[in-house]
Amino acid sequence: MKKCNVYTRTGDQGLTSLVGGKRVPKASLRLESYGTIDELNSQIGLLLTYLDNPTDCDCLTKIQCQLFAIGNILATDPESTTPSKCKITAEEIIELEHNIDVANDGLPGWRGFTLPGGCRAAALAHVCRTICRRAERLIYALDAQEPVDKNVTAYMNRLSDYFYVLACRLNFLGGTEEILWHKG
Repeated sequence: MKKCNVYTRTGDQGLTSLVGGKRVPKASLRLESYGTIDELNSQIGLLLTYLDNPTDCDCLTKIQCQLFAIGNILATDPESTTPSKCKITAEEIIELEHNIDVANDGLPGWRGFTLPGGCRAAALAHVCRTICRRAERLIYALDAQEPVDKNVTAYMNRLSDYFYVLACRLNFLGGTEEILWHKG
């Protein structure tokens, strides 16, 4: 079996190729957007090492796959003659909303703003939430320059909500009291 070179040297001058072949600066908003998606996906991988609930693990693994699809959508040149075959569907957004509702079921009601933290898994879910919010902001900034599929932006918005509820759930199930924010 032939070994594939990991390095190509084609990006040494600060440019990289989008799907479709167009060369763009590595500092472009498009690359920052899908690079942040990749960062989030890696943090989810770390979060998974702290979880043992099969339902949570399955949900997060599916989210990782959807983030790969979003990365592909963002990495595809919008002017390419071969658009991305990846899509985020309205049904996937509804499924994510359902997962938020399931994770939220049985939790105590809102008592105030919580400080990120708690048990290790919940703290990592909060890290995922904040990276997700950054990715969402970058995608909206990109959308101001060139259109981004509205299902991508809606999915990212729901996803940060999912991570917040997951963090609350992990703390609740682990018996870890959340620390409420107190002004002053």
